[in-house]
Amino acid sequence: MQNLANLRKDYALSSLDATTVDANPFKQFGQWFSQAQEAKVLEPNAMTLATVNEAGRPSARIVLLKGLEDERFVFYTNYQSAKGNDLDKNPACALTFFWPELERQIRIEGVAERQDADKSEQYFQSRPRASQINAWASPQSSSIKNRTILEERAAQIEKKYAGVEKLPKPNQWGGYKVEPISIEFWQGRVGRLHDRILYTRDTNNWKISRLAP
Repeated sequence: MQNLANLRKDYALSSLDATTVDANPFKQFGQWFSQAQEAKVLEPNAMTLATVNEAGRPSARIVLLKGLEDERFVFYTNYQSAKGNDLDKNPACALTFFWPELERQIRIEGVAERQDADKSEQYFQSRPRASQINAWASPQSSSIKNRTILEERAAQIEKKYAGVEKLPKPNQWGGYKVEPISIEFWQGRVGRLHDRILYTRDTNNWKISRLAP
């Protein structure tokens, strides 16, 4: 294996200043997200979701941002999954976007709550049919003997809903909305003197400050 200590990249694409960012962090997020799309970042809506279980053990995985509604970040999952169980018991969580093509990172800390059932069903039925079937078939995060079990369950669901394009949403599947407490925008800079601009919620307003790298 290559010497990991020698793996490094210098950043010099852009800069970030507290005097020039948008006063609204969601508008700032929208600007950066649009630029990530223009730069053809691979899956710019991919984000790391970090949760904590009852025992205080953290866990992280990649999920996809599927909306920004009422100043909340929305994603969908199986409520009976590990992350669903974590969030139902401890709604505090964190989201992280990393776009290396732009040398940028966005860190979000907040609190999650379940998405409205009607909106969850609307999104569920907008997914490709195979994704709808597999959401029914998979007992997400549960231990299974082999892949054949999943394939058999998917075949059963396929047979049950033959000819039906939009399946009903499973009760155990739906969305979460993460309301941010803080949002940090990180821009890589030369020599590791990175720019870090932090938005923190102050009653109904947002306070902007610079953090040392």
